[in-house]
Amino acid sequence: MTPIPAPNAITLMYHDVIEPGQEHTSGFPGAGADIYKLTRAEFAAHLSAIREAAGERPTGLAHERWSASSTPLLFTFDDGGASFYDPIASMLEQYGWRGWFFISTGFLGTPGFMTPPQVAELARRGHVIGSHSVTHPTRMAACSTDQLRREWRDSVRTLEDITGTAIRTASVPGGYYSPAVAQTAAEAGIRVLFNSEPVQQGTHEGETAVLGRYAIQTGMPAGECAAFARGDRWPALKQKLLWDTKKLVKGLGGTAYLKLREKLLAR
Repeated sequence: MTPIPAPNAITLMYHDVIEPGQEHTSGFPGAGADIYKLTRAEFAAHLSAIREAAGERPTGLAHERWSASSTPLLFTFDDGGASFYDPIASMLEQYGWRGWFFISTGFLGTPGFMTPPQVAELARRGHVIGSHSVTHPTRMAACSTDQLRREWRDSVRTLEDITGTAIRTASVPGGYYSPAVAQTAAEAGIRVLFNSEPVQQGTHEGETAVLGRYAIQTGMPAGECAAFARGDRWPALKQKLLWDTKKLVKGLGGTAYLKLREKLLAR
């Protein structure tokens, strides 16, 4: 398998889009997940602002269509929530865009998540379908090598059975990335792997291109998302500094960090 170029991509990381007060209708429950759930009105404002900011920047391209001279703008969505199918996909399509939808396959067909036929339809409509593991481990980088292989291999197989196409993209649950996470993803045939580091420049781990993303949370102004889309340096630097700090704390705190975060968010 030939490695693809590691592009200088601008990638936005979304999760769910819901009606006000309806967080339970899409994606995982809990305060930690809710901070990534935008209302439909928020998401619509983001897309409008991004359209104005992005100009003619290539948007939503599958990796086979990347060129070394372009800086694609990518919309990624994690977990596999029901809102991927409605309203996210149709809202993107209004602008002629397509999303990169990363799915934790163990939750397909359960409350708040898409069904296999819905995943198949999104693929037919030109959206990119990728793996987000099977079980969405809380700390992916802490999993054994055997578990990592199962998470990637089994989720890829499930999605390939559903879509009838090869699955070559994935994102790391919770942002807990390590070289072993990428290496086992490559073994499962993944060629493009997204983590949560807010950077534009991609790298390689063996045959797999590893790309960072800018995290979008509820309440984030549309103008800030537009600034990411333009490639403005200050918003990107601000998120990178915050991410580096959180990475250090997460590494030192382990599971204790996760428990404390959930308690603070629940307040």
